[in-house]
Amino acid sequence: MNLFRHRPIGLPALALLLLAVGCSSADGDRSTAVPRPGAKATTLCRNLDKVLPSKVDGESRHDPEPASALTAGWGGPAIILRCGVAQPPKMIDPKVVQGADPDAVAGGVNGVNWLMEKRDGGGYRFTTANLSAYVEVTVPAGADNSGALIDLAPAIKKAIPEGIAD
Repeated sequence: MNLFRHRPIGLPALALLLLAVGCSSADGDRSTAVPRPGAKATTLCRNLDKVLPSKVDGESRHDPEPASALTAGWGGPAIILRCGVAQPPKMIDPKVVQGADPDAVAGGVNGVNWLMEKRDGGGYRFTTANLSAYVEVTVPAGADNSGALIDLAPAIKKAIPEGIAD
């Protein structure tokens, strides 16, 4: 079964993704780019915000600025969640889909499928797959990747149904 859909993203979506990734942060500055999804994903993301855990990987919730129901954070340096992000370009990269890219691999944790990407300078970015909205989680270097994903999986499964994100 292919984990990713094969619909290419347009240049404007790619530019928006690159801008958002360039502005987002999982370090201590607590500033995070807020995604701008469509109405359906925004509703799903607001539902997710209502059921997110107060602790992730043993860290208390401290949301980044600007305040938004589409972003959340835990600890410092922060584990950052952004809901409603654009599809990552690597999700349609044949090397990743076939498992040939060592810096981006697909896998599942507690019933949620993820694309895992190594970040420059350490840490990882995880993006959900096969759900009706893309959820991105950045985990700083030294944090327990699996702990964060295990803690977030129940809320994501509850709020974001399976499907293809817009």
